[in-house]
Amino acid sequence: MARSRSRRANDAWESLLTAHASLMKRFAAEPIWGDLSMREYDVLYTLSKQDEPMRLFELGRGVLLSQPALSRLVDRLAERGLIERAADPEDGRGVRLALTEAGHEHQRRVGGRHAVDVARAVTAALTDEEMRQLEAIGRKLAEQGATTANNRQEAVL
Repeated sequence: MARSRSRRANDAWESLLTAHASLMKRFAAEPIWGDLSMREYDVLYTLSKQDEPMRLFELGRGVLLSQPALSRLVDRLAERGLIERAADPEDGRGVRLALTEAGHEHQRRVGGRHAVDVARAVTAALTDEEMRQLEAIGRKLAEQGATTANNRQEAVL
């Protein structure tokens, strides 16, 4: 009996989450993180991809943390001198976040090692064509998720 489209979608989603969890455990076990947690690295990485400082809610779109947990993590990273806060020029009450030079250095050092681990794991399991397909599928799902989230935010406003 053929699986329904809905069942196939849920099976694909479960497979994606299982792969993510398995790889994240593998990466977490690598001795590359030093004094950073993977969540802290995720914040540094997300900030490193930006050309200009960003607001906390913008940062929250790129990491898998609740707003309160993200606020506490940002506080800890700022206390360690890895993130700096600056007044938002468009909103005097707002704050923008950016990496300090030490934050950039931590991100580059750990990021280089992490990239090697990711490449090793992915190339061991997938062909070049499968990697291209996975990238395209991931981008497509991310765009769809972002579009849905933006539409929900606009409906609330």
